[in-house]
Amino acid sequence: MSRVKAVSLFSGGLDSILATQLILNQGIEVIAFNVKTPFGIPKKDGLSEAEAAIKHLDVPLKVVVVDKEYIRMLRKPKYGYGRNINPCIDCKIFILKQAVRYAKEVGADFLFTGEVLGERPMSQHGPALRIIEEETGLRGQLLRPLSAKLLPETVAEQSGLVDRSKLMAISGRSRKPQFQLAREFGITNYPSPAGGCLLTCEEYSKKLCDLFEHKKNVSSIDVALLRFGRHFRLGGNKIVVGRNEVENKVLLSLKGKGDYFFELPDIVGPITILQGVKNRSAIQRAAQITAFYSDAKIEKVKVCYGKDVLDRSIVVVKPIRSEVDELRAGMKTI
Repeated sequence: MSRVKAVSLFSGGLDSILATQLILNQGIEVIAFNVKTPFGIPKKDGLSEAEAAIKHLDVPLKVVVVDKEYIRMLRKPKYGYGRNINPCIDCKIFILKQAVRYAKEVGADFLFTGEVLGERPMSQHGPALRIIEEETGLRGQLLRPLSAKLLPETVAEQSGLVDRSKLMAISGRSRKPQFQLAREFGITNYPSPAGGCLLTCEEYSKKLCDLFEHKKNVSSIDVALLRFGRHFRLGGNKIVVGRNEVENKVLLSLKGKGDYFFELPDIVGPITILQGVKNRSAIQRAAQITAFYSDAKIEKVKVCYGKDVLDRSIVVVKPIRSEVDELRAGMKTI
């Protein structure tokens, strides 16, 4: 008989690590599957949580990138958002649909996830788990090893592919059972329970909502830009100001072909990007904000700007803080 094969929906968090280890302990071949969205928080070494965690498990990792489709789903999720702009149910459905296609490609016998019954209030209560199964065509087929004994038997268990007695009955928001299981397995390297998704961050969510409100076709570069700098809104214009030398370089690398960039010629200051219509008012405001965050000590400041090179200049009066703060994206639009 050929060896049983399963695909793990692998985020790299502790739950997905433990679920994968439980299935591996039954002698089942596992392939970890991860959808890399534009909203993950990379570790200091640049790796995603999944890429970092897989190093401690003897399984291959399949990573797919579907930014455009994910952003389209995010704009109008069928089951809505959580506290911020996190569409947890729709996100799980989206990722599972990708996993189902991959499982068919590799001839996997079943799929499993690290979901824990009742752990997350929006996406891991009983009705939500059933919705996820129905929407992905996995009714009765999606194994959740950490809570399996509290849920109906799946086809994999009924057919003997998986030994149900060796699965868990974890539920609720407490992480103590997972920490204990990790100790038993000798697993010590795993991310904190806080999660690695920018969509749960309030400040990022405000900037993303502002972007969706003012731009119809949002790209992965647009959402990547939200990670960096200070963001300001002037009607249809977006102004992004670097906070340090590293961010200044990033902003220049993410600048669109039609964007202007601003910099003070002789004074230490930020790089600023201006998106949208380049009228006199927008240019003046972008220059003022650039001057505000510079080391300039004088009231009137010369700021250079241009599309590809700094071939133009404007002299502006440094604004006061209240004038700058009212343009913050997500706070007030004028």
